[in-house]
Amino acid sequence: MDKYSYVYLLASRPYGTLYIGVTSDLIKRVWEHREGFVSGFTKQYNVKQLVWYEMHGYIMAAITREKQLKEWQRAWKIELIQKTNPHWRDLFSDICG
Repeated sequence: MDKYSYVYLLASRPYGTLYIGVTSDLIKRVWEHREGFVSGFTKQYNVKQLVWYEMHGYIMAAITREKQLKEWQRAWKIELIQKTNPHWRDLFSDICG
């Protein structure tokens, strides 16, 4: 199990528009969102800041978690972010480190 999968939350700004995604390459995927290479929702609403992510050992576990989070109320998603990132820092530089 050398390959991890990630569920991640992007935000347009603190308490702004949120996007939930899943990927096996978090750095590349967030970079694609930031650079506008991902057409659709994130590009349309300028959702580029990585504010939360979670690592999983198996892609199916990550997909299951993503689906679960997409069903959550917005307030629960905000609380999830606040627990680990209360200042809504962009975590992209942390993962590139």
